[in-house]
Amino acid sequence: MTQSASRGKRKEMGATLYRPTRRRFLGAACAGLLVPRLAAAAVKGAVRNVVLTASDGVTVYGIKREPAKPARGIILLFHQAESSADEYDPIAPRLVKDGFATLAIDQRSGGKMYGSNETVSHLRRSEPYLAAERDLEAALEWARKSYPSLAIIVWGSSYSASLVFVLAANHQGEVTKLLAFSPGEYFGDELHVADSAKRVTASIFVDSAADEKEIAEAKRLLDASPATVRVQYRPRHGVHGSSTLRKDRNPEGYEDNWTAVESFLRR
Repeated sequence: MTQSASRGKRKEMGATLYRPTRRRFLGAACAGLLVPRLAAAAVKGAVRNVVLTASDGVTVYGIKREPAKPARGIILLFHQAESSADEYDPIAPRLVKDGFATLAIDQRSGGKMYGSNETVSHLRRSEPYLAAERDLEAALEWARKSYPSLAIIVWGSSYSASLVFVLAANHQGEVTKLLAFSPGEYFGDELHVADSAKRVTASIFVDSAADEKEIAEAKRLLDASPATVRVQYRPRHGVHGSSTLRKDRNPEGYEDNWTAVESFLRR
């Protein structure tokens, strides 16, 4: 960890809380106040920045949000290519309002689509999609230790929508629900996602852009799973990845997509 990221750190259930020097917290001159985008989310609950350590030693940065009342579950939010945890800035607060704790991380395969990716910035490079599997594993380990009595829900966007199938397959009995937004076979011969889907028993929800190819790919992965609960939402208006739930990206369809997501989460 760099010197700037390590100032003022303290331990929390195997992770490190930190005060970074960039967008997520203001400096000491501002008396430690939350930046506006976090302040809005913090009104009815707690918002914290978390540092995880992946199995290969890579430092992974994230944002944890909690409701004011005891959480119904913990949702792990993973972003798409060229993106960061900021993909979930307008999404995670609604999940918190629905009663869930959330953790959105900056995976090592990402970029500046919605804001700076701190993990990539510290590595000084973005790594291949499959390398980010270790980051997802670190998030799951953190959730197990931080919320041992809560159901764990994994949520992926684009390439990470495929990786959550791998994560759930490798941790049967630990992941209770899986939400995949625009999953597909993004990894070529290195990994066939359908092989992992065959081992996923957690409840599954898949969503896609309003694109027949994406919808068919999501259906193929869903059909491969033996899970009892399998839901495919086919949007009239939708865009690629979790951005389909953002009003700024999908103004005509985001609310319909949310209705389907929240119905699944209530099951």
